[in-house]
Amino acid sequence: MMTKRLFLAKGRDKSLIRRHPWIFSGAVQRIEGKPQSGETIDILDDKGKWLARAAYSPTSQIRARVWSFQPDEEIDVDFFVRRLSTAQRFRDLLAERDGLDAYRLIAGESDGLPGITIDRYANVMVLQLLSAGAEYHRATLTLALQLGYPQCAIYDRSDVAVRKKEGLELTSGVIVGDTPPALLSIHEHGMAIQVDITQGHKTGFYLDQRDSRLAARKYAAGRRVLNCFCYTGAFSVSVLIGGCRQVISVDTSQHVLDIAKSNIELNQLDLSRAGFVREDVFQLLRAYREQGERFDMIILDPPKFVENKNQLASACRGYKDINMLAMQLLAPEGILLTFSCSGLMPTELFQKIVADAALDAHREVQFIEQFRQAADHPVMAPYPEGLYLKGFACRVI
Repeated sequence: MMTKRLFLAKGRDKSLIRRHPWIFSGAVQRIEGKPQSGETIDILDDKGKWLARAAYSPTSQIRARVWSFQPDEEIDVDFFVRRLSTAQRFRDLLAERDGLDAYRLIAGESDGLPGITIDRYANVMVLQLLSAGAEYHRATLTLALQLGYPQCAIYDRSDVAVRKKEGLELTSGVIVGDTPPALLSIHEHGMAIQVDITQGHKTGFYLDQRDSRLAARKYAAGRRVLNCFCYTGAFSVSVLIGGCRQVISVDTSQHVLDIAKSNIELNQLDLSRAGFVREDVFQLLRAYREQGERFDMIILDPPKFVENKNQLASACRGYKDINMLAMQLLAPEGILLTFSCSGLMPTELFQKIVADAALDAHREVQFIEQFRQAADHPVMAPYPEGLYLKGFACRVI
């Protein structure tokens, strides 16, 4: 049987030689063998030298994603078992160190499985298959998970719009085992949090903010805290554990605010020190400014503002506006924890936006700590795109 192959245009092999896992459509010279969407193909340079083995995606600008740079490595169940085992060894270290029963087991390209996200919540594995190759190997990956984690249920949350770029339908539901409970309790850094796996954001929870939540705790003592875009209130729980005087949690969804309240109760914290506001954050911050409200600490963890490069300019305006408003509400020497989860927003640019917001707010700002995604969301050296979450702790004078 003829091997299905993709030949690169002349001079377009440099990124693969440096082991970046993506081949863009503009780098393709020709394709031999008529591969199906997601099928494994060999990648060769313009002279026919073998470079990698990859998953083919005919509808995406990322025309192929590399599975392996080893010519003798087949993409089969043993391949997925090896990748899972390598990833698990590192997560075991983190789980023991930080008291975790929930973490990101597979972070896509940075764990050598492009387009695949696997989050573990206790004994439930939640999958997001975001690329044609990931979908093509759905059954093989599921088998590898069953071999390695026979005690775990497997649930699909591939209901993400990015799948459309790969020519894939959105899917969700049980793959193996029982449907997860409406709320599943997990643990991190000594606190319990309830997670909505089937309907919640991402795969149910923002595991990537674990380190930032712990950091927030050390700034919280005696402060009045405003937690914006609170989701299910994990930051709120953490600052209450840290001894804050009051925390007000803000979100547009009453459902997640109800979970936030129950998370505070679950941790046996003083509910009288917690307030909950269902409101658009931008509108609420302006209303608070008009009312003369003051806070000692504000947490800004908004959803992604940048989906593509064309939105970067408008995203910069949004980030600047919201940070300016927050600074205007902070008491002297207040603390601002501000984040961007937009992968297309460079850290340096985000820092400049926060600095410009301080000028517009007529406040002096000191950057005192820098944040990124937790260690179970690693960044492979040849793949800097894996770093998407960035944040700063700022002292606002």
